[in-house]
Amino acid sequence: MKRVAILQSNYIPWKGYFDIIGSVDEFVLYDDMQYTKNDWRNRNKIKTQNGLQWLTIPVKQESLAQKINETVITQPNWNVQHWKSLAQNYAKAPHFKAYKEQFESLYMNATQTHISEINRHFIDAINAILGIKTVIRDSREFVLADGKSERLLALCQELGATTYLSGPAASDYLDESIFKEAGIHVEWMDYSGYQAYHQLFPPFEHGVSVLDLIFNEGENAKNFIKSGNK
Repeated sequence: MKRVAILQSNYIPWKGYFDIIGSVDEFVLYDDMQYTKNDWRNRNKIKTQNGLQWLTIPVKQESLAQKINETVITQPNWNVQHWKSLAQNYAKAPHFKAYKEQFESLYMNATQTHISEINRHFIDAINAILGIKTVIRDSREFVLADGKSERLLALCQELGATTYLSGPAASDYLDESIFKEAGIHVEWMDYSGYQAYHQLFPPFEHGVSVLDLIFNEGENAKNFIKSGNK
């Protein structure tokens, strides 16, 4: 039995993203897809005393056909600015001091030129903090088939998947019948039922970067991700 999930990379994603990674044996960063503006690829939200704040990495979009892994960062000092925002807003979080040095180093070394590389830089580090040992692959490692559903199926077949765990957004286009014909079971990720945790600046908000969870709960953070309780 082998479970596989395939998703575009996000910048310092929310806990649900790491939940789906932790729920499978192999996870494919699917950045051969079109870059979409005002999405999660290059930005995410944090909590502040003045409400939610976006942290956005400035990028250049030269055409609508541009892929995520072709998308270049345009402002070289974005990492310094983002770290300052995190340090300012999470200084009083219970576990910020324990992770301060590690994340400051991650940000100061986030000098890659493409958004896909930056996202992988943080995803790998956060997986380690959360104890997630899932194998991470890059879609550029594979020859990709034509067709949305056909491409996902071909990736699953090449990986030897018996189960494909899909994000709920794909329900609009995924053709489950071709997976069934190929003997691959499709499951849908359920992002409901997360427990609230200690969080600064009420009211509580689930849909923020996982850094919020880590700075507030420390080593206990994995207990608020459902796959961490398996």
